[in-house]
Amino acid sequence: MPSNIYLVAEGLVIIPTYNEIENIEAITRTVFDLKKDFHVLVVDDNSPDGTAENVRQLQEEFPKSLFLEVRKEKSGLGTAYIHGFKWALERDYEYIFEMDADFSHKPSDLLRLHRACLNGADVAVGSRYKKGVNVVNWPLIRILLSYGASFYVKIITGMRVHDPTAGFVCYKRKVLETINLDSVRFIGYAFQIEMKYRAYLKKFKIEEVSIIFTDRINGKSKMNSSIVREAIFGVIAMKFRSIFRKKSF
Repeated sequence: MPSNIYLVAEGLVIIPTYNEIENIEAITRTVFDLKKDFHVLVVDDNSPDGTAENVRQLQEEFPKSLFLEVRKEKSGLGTAYIHGFKWALERDYEYIFEMDADFSHKPSDLLRLHRACLNGADVAVGSRYKKGVNVVNWPLIRILLSYGASFYVKIITGMRVHDPTAGFVCYKRKVLETINLDSVRFIGYAFQIEMKYRAYLKKFKIEEVSIIFTDRINGKSKMNSSIVREAIFGVIAMKFRSIFRKKSF
């Protein structure tokens, strides 16, 4: 069991990275400037641009609150978060957050997600669609695709979450302890749907917190056609698996 001698924060922010050299230092410093203490775990997929080395340099300044896990290769968003979840569960964190490195999620909204969990939510979702469409700098086609995917997920799963693909989330520890992380199948953005659906099936309380999502300014989006296909066809397969494998899902 890893030592907890330096563990003072109850919340861990997991930030998966691949070629985020333009953003990682700024996002990390912004989190540490918040009025609440958070620890940050960067899960880097061996970025060729030097992201991990930048984090190592920052660790000299924040040795007790900034942590780094480097994987051998680019292996998908979902597996990066699963890696981070397991790392968090080996320690004493009570609140585990997902957040992008590119400032599309405002770090100050971490406080609002945390507050929602303190007030009774088991899963707090930073939602782009709880109150209309709160997305900045996205082309219309991408907004329609994302919003349409959310409606599609609602129909297939019966889950009443306005933004099931959201990647800005706070999980209470007990949620991640209850979900069989090794059985999570999706590795792209559909991973976000699957995690919320598994929490929903286990009767955890999911609450959405309305946020404003701003598309990245620096760096390159990781969205591609295979991620879209996974979300479209995978959701139906996920629904059937949940019906026929209720005990293990």
